[in-house]
Amino acid sequence: MSTRKWFIGGLSITLCVLGGCGAGLAGKDSVGSVPLEKVVDYIHSVLAADRTFYTVHVVERMKTRGVIESSEKWRSERALPLPAQFFQESSSLAELTGSKVRYRLISLNPINKQNGPRTEFEQKALEAVRTHPEQPYKGLVKEEGGRYFQAVYADHAVSESCVTCHNADPRSAKRDYKLKDVLGGVLISIPVSE
Repeated sequence: MSTRKWFIGGLSITLCVLGGCGAGLAGKDSVGSVPLEKVVDYIHSVLAADRTFYTVHVVERMKTRGVIESSEKWRSERALPLPAQFFQESSSLAELTGSKVRYRLISLNPINKQNGPRTEFEQKALEAVRTHPEQPYKGLVKEEGGRYFQAVYADHAVSESCVTCHNADPRSAKRDYKLKDVLGGVLISIPVSE
């Protein structure tokens, strides 16, 4: 089974388990019988586990063994996607499931300017998780003509490759990251009916 099919299947199963099958994600403050606060926690734990596994056991391992490097230009070079690109690509694939759940990486010091805060909620959330990384920042927001329950979780440097990449990139506004530092946040959005 291809990685893409495996991911889409895994995400679909996860959303079904959380109560999203058939009914869609339309509950006012829950998905099925699971409160939205818990739903985003569940989604985040799956996303964080997948990204950490990819970073530590694929990117870091292949680099250490001298097999293959990761690169921002992975499509044109013989390279693995950077962990941030892996996350972005998986988010794009998740959209193909028809799920209205969205997620992306955001940062107060983004390497890619597209990943900076786009809203006042995102700005406040990033400041909050930088100060209290153990506590996600959650709330209801209106955007793009709809209401969303959003949560931002601290995104930590889980390996030396995270630290090296962020500190070495000439576009990086901050170049003194250490292992386990907060690089930014993981934003998860779930649509909520009016």
